[in-house]
Amino acid sequence: MATYNIVLLPGDGIGPEVTAEAVRVLDADAQHSGHAFIYNEQMIGGCSIDETGSALTPAALAACKSADAVLLGAVGGPKWDNPAAPVRPEQGLLALRKGMGVFANLRPVAVHPALANASPLKPERLEGVDMLFIRELTGGLYFGQPKGRTIVNGAQRAVDTLEYFDFEIERVVDLAFRLAQGRRKKLTVVDKANVLESSRLWRQVTGKVAERYPDVALDFLLVDTASMRLITHPAAFDGLVTENRFGDILTDEASVLSGSMGMLPSASLGDEGPGLYEPIHGSAPDIAGKGIANPLGAILSAALLLRHSLSMPDAARAIETAVYEVLSAGCRTADLGGKLTTREMTDRVLEEL
Repeated sequence: MATYNIVLLPGDGIGPEVTAEAVRVLDADAQHSGHAFIYNEQMIGGCSIDETGSALTPAALAACKSADAVLLGAVGGPKWDNPAAPVRPEQGLLALRKGMGVFANLRPVAVHPALANASPLKPERLEGVDMLFIRELTGGLYFGQPKGRTIVNGAQRAVDTLEYFDFEIERVVDLAFRLAQGRRKKLTVVDKANVLESSRLWRQVTGKVAERYPDVALDFLLVDTASMRLITHPAAFDGLVTENRFGDILTDEASVLSGSMGMLPSASLGDEGPGLYEPIHGSAPDIAGKGIANPLGAILSAALLLRHSLSMPDAARAIETAVYEVLSAGCRTADLGGKLTTREMTDRVLEEL
């Protein structure tokens, strides 16, 4: 019997609640398929700051790097929401991504027909929406040096550096092309090449990588135009690859197409080593502890874990199909206008499985 080591990082707010439900689904899969999961729970974010003074301890990072996969809940909350604080929960996320070498964040965005009315967009604009964002995750503005504050002639000066190396761009773009080959063979690079030198480097490197994938149709789109077309013509997109900061913003914009951020999963992958899986939503402290959070983003993240880290596509597809069926049957948590609790929604998924 195969045994897999999964590190759990429940984090803050609703993170522990939705992570627990994803574990229930993983255990159901293990029982059916005849393998076993060993869970190793570690701290990240605000809870880790309170306990250790660090948003991610070296021991927690080491556990993640030696696991078969990592499942993350969410981090942060008002308790730690102080921009001037020397240690913030988000620092744990950045250190985790960098330390694990997961340079590509995959965020699929598809609209379930039964949830079309839950989106702020007109249902007719949502027909056929099925896109995959590939966001570069360990470079760019969030990691560039130098950064910090100085006093210049009595005025405060803040500096953040947007920096990319060609190899950082090539590896994520190459992955995006490979993923596009398994989809509708369309890839859009989102940048700001009319202003930014880093974006011009993205275009140069992408053009060279594209020569290896002649079957994939490639186009480039400025980020401001892309942000508009995500709302006006979302079904026109297939695969989208972009740098770290643009990807952070655009994927949150795209999440409203599905009707709720609680619906969407993500996978963060590197060249080797374990993948990192998490729902895209935040810690939602306003509903933490109430048992009403939507667990589907975490459950679908567990499906991505099975597919990408454990090479179990059939098990992943079974979970995704179960989620599709319960939504088709009208099952809803509060964020989707329903009354099911977090646990009750998972119960429905397990029944369908």
